[in-house]
Amino acid sequence: MGLRNEQLRWQLAKGLVQALHLERLASRYSRTTVMAVFNFVNGGLSIALVSFVALVTQEAFIFPSLGATAFILFYVPLAQPASPRNTLCGHLIGASAGLLSLYLFGLQQHPSAFTTGVDLARVGAASLSLGLTSCLMVILRVAHPPAGATALIVSLGLMPDPAQLPILMAGVGLLLTHAFIMNRLAGIPYPIWSQDTAAPATRVPLQ
Repeated sequence: MGLRNEQLRWQLAKGLVQALHLERLASRYSRTTVMAVFNFVNGGLSIALVSFVALVTQEAFIFPSLGATAFILFYVPLAQPASPRNTLCGHLIGASAGLLSLYLFGLQQHPSAFTTGVDLARVGAASLSLGLTSCLMVILRVAHPPAGATALIVSLGLMPDPAQLPILMAGVGLLLTHAFIMNRLAGIPYPIWSQDTAAPATRVPLQ
């Protein structure tokens, strides 16, 4: 499995190098260097895109756990946790569990834990949000590790307003759109929804 993931990551980087007619990079530098640069560019571009939308709209399209999501989408794009289904459902579960925890512990109107510190109610909200997120992702088979961070972001009070939930999910959607375009451009059959329903795509031969 580790070798297959390594081959897929190289295929992704190499496919984009060929699509952009930058073959000299692949011949001049090592595979690790090309993949590192590829992830640097794509990770930076994806977050820059979401951040720019946040700048223009002054809404919370960008939040910390998107960084971990971006890494998964470009490092292991064919892993099930990187699929749109897992990514969208995972973050939705995490954010919803965080909001529920805030209300159950009466913290919906309180400043964030980073402002006032952590008390027993905040400990309970954080614990419940992460536990509930982990449980539901397993039951629903939509594991996406960064969603655990989303649950904590909400339950610690950084995004306590329910009106922010659609904006949060729109940020995830923007990131997925970028990942879909870049992966398909490289010839990787990145799925439209779930890995089981991935549409055929041209594969770049490995050398």
